[in-house]
Amino acid sequence: MHENLTKVLFTEEEISKRVKELGAQIKKDYEGKDLILITVLRGAFIFMADLVRAIDTDEVEMDFMAVSSYGAQAKTSGIVRILKDLDTNIEGRNVLIVEDILDSGVTLKYLSKNIKSRNPKSLEVVTLLLKEGKQETDMRCKYIGFECEDAFVVGYGLDYAEKYRNLPYIGVLDPKAYS
Repeated sequence: MHENLTKVLFTEEEISKRVKELGAQIKKDYEGKDLILITVLRGAFIFMADLVRAIDTDEVEMDFMAVSSYGAQAKTSGIVRILKDLDTNIEGRNVLIVEDILDSGVTLKYLSKNIKSRNPKSLEVVTLLLKEGKQETDMRCKYIGFECEDAFVVGYGLDYAEKYRNLPYIGVLDPKAYS
């Protein structure tokens, strides 16, 4: 375990098992349907890479957006900015947003509204982590990897000030490391 973490919440093995389960469920739900996964860079890129490989079908496409509501802060600013937009036309397509963590829901609500304005056939969300009780919006996810405690978590793509993304597990960052 990294020295700036207080504990490991989800091990590499637990994450791998759960991502495979999510992939199998998504494959079943979208069998024979056109599906495009859209992930939010950078936090969800590792989850997206593992998830797309777990959806064992050739009917899946991917695209990426980059949005920001945190900057180098430990808490969301509440202001969402698109830093990189989609390259793919999603009109009439089945869209699945791949998120790393649903915390306040502010970013996801903004993103969902933006994507809905592009007239997809359907729009659902998969999130690796759900901080239950932290939502400030009515955003719901069809697929949830894990529920987690209200703590600042890092690893498996999640960061603090661009650090810790490379950890193969998810852990709780010691508040002394960011206060």
